[in-house]
Amino acid sequence: MADAVVSGVGAGLDVERVRADFPPLGEEVRPGVSLRYFDSAATALKPRSVIEAVRECMAEYPANVHRGLHVLSERATEAFEGARMKVAAYLGVDDPAQLIFTRGTTEAINLVARSWGKLSLRPGDAIVVSELEHHANLVPWQMIARETGAELRYVELTEELEYDLDAFDRLFDDGRVRMVATTGMSNVTGIRPPIEEIVRRSRERGARVLIDAAQSLAHERLDVAGLGVDFAAFSAHKVFGPTGVGVLYGRREHLEAMEPVLGGGNMVLRVERHRAVWNELPDKFEAGTPPIAEAIGLGAAVDYLEGLDHQAVARHERALIEHAHQVLGAVEGFRILGPRSTAGKGPIVGFTLDGTHPHDLSHLLDRSGVAIRAGHHCAMPLHARLGIPASARASFALYNTTEEIDHLAGALGSIKGLLRRR
Repeated sequence: MADAVVSGVGAGLDVERVRADFPPLGEEVRPGVSLRYFDSAATALKPRSVIEAVRECMAEYPANVHRGLHVLSERATEAFEGARMKVAAYLGVDDPAQLIFTRGTTEAINLVARSWGKLSLRPGDAIVVSELEHHANLVPWQMIARETGAELRYVELTEELEYDLDAFDRLFDDGRVRMVATTGMSNVTGIRPPIEEIVRRSRERGARVLIDAAQSLAHERLDVAGLGVDFAAFSAHKVFGPTGVGVLYGRREHLEAMEPVLGGGNMVLRVERHRAVWNELPDKFEAGTPPIAEAIGLGAAVDYLEGLDHQAVARHERALIEHAHQVLGAVEGFRILGPRSTAGKGPIVGFTLDGTHPHDLSHLLDRSGVAIRAGHHCAMPLHARLGIPASARASFALYNTTEEIDHLAGALGSIKGLLRRR
């Protein structure tokens, strides 16, 4: 586990100490040009403790889990299931069997749509989503809606692209809503929908709720039991863990009733010539060899997060987004997507710069060592609402600094000046 990273009670985050935990930071990406990493919404950097946990598994106990009776398999199984227990504790889940390891958020949501959706949805039922969603929380519901005859309904957004709870309430008027699937944070604008109210109002009307926590979990804890959600999904690589592994949380009663989507080894108790009996949770949904080293790395990422002062991290990230709005918003031609206010917003700035295509902008910034994201960010409906095909995005994490944001603002100003001279 990482050492404590706060400088004292009530003090701010010791950012330089945090930055030392992440190998790429401070390195030169080309001669004389240091990295400024603003692409954590796509994938977060990994601390040394996570890298070491994965290396140790690969080097010292690279065996399969669950069925082996030799020491390497037993050690791998202990670490693998230990990671599940760590994630359960982090999410406020008493029963770790309610956590299914998947390849990521996308697979987790697809599992719910294809299994719970096939079991529960009928023609005329409705699924509620919004234009804030990542494609991973849209396309699976589009697919299962077509297959079952259910209707996909969109929550209207305000002019500043925030969740309209009055419009949300109206979608329930006919009593047909069975599922509400919502992001915990927009990966384009950083907007945080009012999750507590969404869950409360949905459950009062008998609808199930799924939270796509891929963006939000790195910045705020999610107490799934306290919230009362039915399903929640996230990817390890966005919470400082490895790629290739994610988690689906589901209430036991739902998971017990659902059918597995993948068949194969480990997910069965008995196989006969023409039938099979499913294994207990969580094995029922984890067919084949799981992402062992990756899950163990996720456990190490949870350890790292648990070693931080969460209030200090929140204060630091709040300072980053407020500073970004101030200094980036002052750049000529800079347009922030979504609300100008930082209230209720995570550390993400989606933007455009007049006269510059986002892809060109990303390429030019890379010359200054600045890593941002450009494109539609797997959120085409939101970009259609904005009237643009693509945008640029700077996303921040606990290892970023206001000085780095100043460097980004300066680089954007230089690009704007270069374009004026052409």
